[in-house]
Amino acid sequence: MKEINAADFEQEVLNSGKVVVDFYSTECPPCEAVAPKFEAMAELYGEKIKFVKIFRQGNRELASELGVSSSPTLLFFDNGKQVTDTISGGIKKSEIQERLDKMLSIEEVTAIKANHKAIVSEYDVAILGGGPAGLTAGIYLGQAKIKTVLIDPALPGGYMGITHQVSNYPGFDQPQPGFMLAHYMSEQAKHSGIDFKVAVDVTSVDLLKKEIVIDQLETIRAKKIIIATGTTPNTMNAPGESDYKGKGISYCATCDAKYFVDKEVTVIGGGNSAVEEALFITKFAKKITMIHQFDKLTANQTAIETLQANEKISVMYEHEPRKFEKCGDKMITTLENLKTKEISTLESDGVFVFIGFKSNVSVLGDTLPKMNNWGYIIVDEDMKTSIPDVFAVGDIISKKYRQITTAVADGTIAAITISKE
Repeated sequence: MKEINAADFEQEVLNSGKVVVDFYSTECPPCEAVAPKFEAMAELYGEKIKFVKIFRQGNRELASELGVSSSPTLLFFDNGKQVTDTISGGIKKSEIQERLDKMLSIEEVTAIKANHKAIVSEYDVAILGGGPAGLTAGIYLGQAKIKTVLIDPALPGGYMGITHQVSNYPGFDQPQPGFMLAHYMSEQAKHSGIDFKVAVDVTSVDLLKKEIVIDQLETIRAKKIIIATGTTPNTMNAPGESDYKGKGISYCATCDAKYFVDKEVTVIGGGNSAVEEALFITKFAKKITMIHQFDKLTANQTAIETLQANEKISVMYEHEPRKFEKCGDKMITTLENLKTKEISTLESDGVFVFIGFKSNVSVLGDTLPKMNNWGYIIVDEDMKTSIPDVFAVGDIISKKYRQITTAVADGTIAAITISKE
């Protein structure tokens, strides 16, 4: 794999047959998560397809010319022409592989996949998810000398890892960058002796058999499973949203705010995450317009007061996005006034969406534990689900408060319960 810059692009990409390009950034957790997947694909497909990386922050003009406005973004070329579709954000290994396969003949793909060797691994406990709940469970289980593996399709840290600042975690007199808090927790879990299988694709999960298949290759069998899959940001499903994901619409301020220096940004949402991320974006952007469906913000009062004191931010209350379009380099958001039903448009250089979260249960297979009406797993006081030897912790469970501290408590309880059984 080769690192190139804009000056090399014509020779190394446009004049080099089949090429896949990774535009990455620093301080970008999704970029760090996709890196080992990109490297793994390079090992498999490297004889047929060239793999190169470009540092987006140092090659902004080239990125802009290619329509790259989110990190990471993968582009695929064949004899100088872009082929398949662009993928960005939380990229799965299977998504990369699917596009690589389209660039090759059936015979070539068959030969490459013949190199895959299926394996089986045995553990006492498998933790599915590497956020604060899963990491804490791993720390306790490792220290109890219980053979444990932590599995995550991204890097350890969960949503905490892409939160720009955490100001209320005990033990720190100053706010901590979310990625550093994730680093401290994951290093502690590693030192406890558990195994990590991260930045992998979860192919299938069978909670009854206690089997998890990753990367279509390795079957992990465990005596007990802890579900710690957390939540993912909601989308609006408005026309144009999926089309411009990574091309003008972002869900990660930590990853992409740095590209909006002295520019104008639209932020969708009015809860804690929207307010906190909007405040972070003000470090870069010159103007932020927030779009909120209610007549007042729903964040905590301290955050609201900080936002209201920031001259860069204005709020359009009782409005909702109805459509997203792109005109040149500008994003055009069509808005509806929920009181008057009047339709208007808002032009900006980029859109950030922070409208809450949904539980990550789709990865868990066909047989699910008992859940509440909102799709969150019901557990007892020991974090046990309705399926024997299956526990659930963190934001995935039915609970009143979803905080890093409550997730840590959940992981503690599940691990201690397991260690005493």
